[in-house]
Amino acid sequence: MGMSAGGRAGGGGRRKRRPASEINVTPLVDVMLVLLIIFMVTAPMLTSGVNVDLPKTDASPVNSDSKPITVSLRTDGSLYLGDQQVTSDQLIEQLKAQSQNDPTHRIFVRADAHIDYGQVMQVMGQITSGGFTHVALLAQQPQSGQ
Repeated sequence: MGMSAGGRAGGGGRRKRRPASEINVTPLVDVMLVLLIIFMVTAPMLTSGVNVDLPKTDASPVNSDSKPITVSLRTDGSLYLGDQQVTSDQLIEQLKAQSQNDPTHRIFVRADAHIDYGQVMQVMGQITSGGFTHVALLAQQPQSGQ
């Protein structure tokens, strides 16, 4: 009996299968979505604090001004009142106009982290010499775990 040309004898007809070089990311995405949902559900439960049943009152809030005024100082020294750029000479009159001449209106001063500390103190001094008493510095809160 002769051998046929397409036979399996001799191993010429069978190829070795190569492993797939593509990574299947679908299971990874599924796991990440499940973890995201778990963390979204459990994060509100992790807030620390003591549950207290606060009494009800009809008194008005102590701090009743609606929105604080923000003064921003950029790295290049430019001064902003809210989103509007102002000069150092215009700052006090603009603050008085926005606060309706209320010296107790809250004013927040924001400054770039790389700016000279003296410039920040000069702006704060200018605001307090204009008669405003509630001036505070804003800082970015550190992220938890650091």
